[in-house]
Amino acid sequence: MFLRSISANQSFRHSPRLYNHSPKSLSEKSNNQSPKQLLLATDPVVEVRAPDSLVGLECLFNIVRALGMGSCLSIGGRSAAHGNGYVPAPLPPSSSVGKRKSFSRKRPSSSSFPLSEMEMSLHRIPERIFLNGSTEVASLFSKQGKKGINQDAMIVWQNFCSRKDTIFCGVFDGHGPNGHMVAKKVRDCLPLKLNAQMELNSLGEDGFNNSSSAMDHRKFEETSFTSVYEKTKTYLESVHKENQTDILLRLKDSFLKAFKVMDKELKFHPNAECLCSGTTAVTALKKGQDLVIGNVGDSRAVLGTRDQDGCLIPVQLTVDLKPNLPRESERIMLCKGRVFALPSEPNVARIWLPNSDSPGLAMSRAFGDFCLKDYGLISIPDVSYRRITEKDEFVILATDGVWDVLSNEEVVDIVASAPRSIAARAVVESAVRMWRFKHPTAKVDDCAVVCLFLGSRSDESSTSCSMSKELAIESSAQVSGGKKEDDTVHGSFKKLRENNGG
Repeated sequence: MFLRSISANQSFRHSPRLYNHSPKSLSEKSNNQSPKQLLLATDPVVEVRAPDSLVGLECLFNIVRALGMGSCLSIGGRSAAHGNGYVPAPLPPSSSVGKRKSFSRKRPSSSSFPLSEMEMSLHRIPERIFLNGSTEVASLFSKQGKKGINQDAMIVWQNFCSRKDTIFCGVFDGHGPNGHMVAKKVRDCLPLKLNAQMELNSLGEDGFNNSSSAMDHRKFEETSFTSVYEKTKTYLESVHKENQTDILLRLKDSFLKAFKVMDKELKFHPNAECLCSGTTAVTALKKGQDLVIGNVGDSRAVLGTRDQDGCLIPVQLTVDLKPNLPRESERIMLCKGRVFALPSEPNVARIWLPNSDSPGLAMSRAFGDFCLKDYGLISIPDVSYRRITEKDEFVILATDGVWDVLSNEEVVDIVASAPRSIAARAVVESAVRMWRFKHPTAKVDDCAVVCLFLGSRSDESSTSCSMSKELAIESSAQVSGGKKEDDTVHGSFKKLRENNGG
């Protein structure tokens, strides 16, 4: 099986981020690959007769096990009917080695790609949700657009890796011919990489709260005998700040290393096929009142919080990492990559190879897309931190299919006014409606949304200020006998709520 170059139909069918020119150089490089280097998912290892291939493959798996990386296999073949996230019965390996018509109905042979025990049990974890649904603290919803297979993926994992009061969540927007596979691989494997790095950085169950060293305690004991109450209090506060800073630095280091290991595993996995396919990732880790965000690509995280007047406002927690950002374009050009927009879409800057008008990627950081990794594309995440307060109500993670047509304010308004169980769905349905309204001739993009609720809320206080003003205007119009066109995102949500009996 040879690596496939991008065709015009594949690139635009799966994502608007890839320009529809087939890179000749990439095609020639793909055709020069040795068949021994790439195994079919259905080929048993015993069929590879060359001893050096067997030795190389065995060495690779030994390295993977030693690093605790596990496997990075796509599990997109599991039926969407399993809403509880459990693993259905494994499908028998296919006897055909021809071109598969669907990636979603077949899974790699277990003899070719042995899964770790943890990965085999991933979908048996009740707290781990990756399909449309909701919990007491989160709402998830994804909808396929009009460009082909849904390349968006999402996850909410409560009690993350048996850590109490810890939640991991993320959305992943794939692009390219195999973007749907890459997004699912990252969704499944990145949390495990993060957990492994947190363990290495001593951020286990007790690492967040009991981070003071024995030396800190000895210093306190020595000081407490000779200091007055105020000095002791000041010292304790300084120790706490130092410990918090140390924890945050270790958390950031865990995110950076986990993303690096994840991208490396995609590169060397024999069935990844990520040469011109990749995915974004915006992830959030909440432990108690600490919130850490890791982001690559142009998916986005937005916080809904109250200002000093009690109005619900949006706070964008991430930066859309696109090639037109000065720091991003400077790095790309230093690496001999090119950044420019097409005449037909002057506002969309893209990354291009030095000597070829391809592939035209509309983001500056991503997992995969290894044809551009030597020319400025990176998978290093932007990592940010926020201490959650009582004014913070929810965090929204969404792919660009939402943000391309809805503003931060509109999305926060929708979530604030929706029942928690359907909040994510309300955002997606509103986005789809606005796609048709704003871009009637364009194909609707895939959309995925995760809403993470940070505390309890009363129905009386859930409405934002902007929504309250709109409701007041609508009420005034009804009293005066006027008519108001119900062609807004809020009108879309109103219909959705009525359909669900809300």
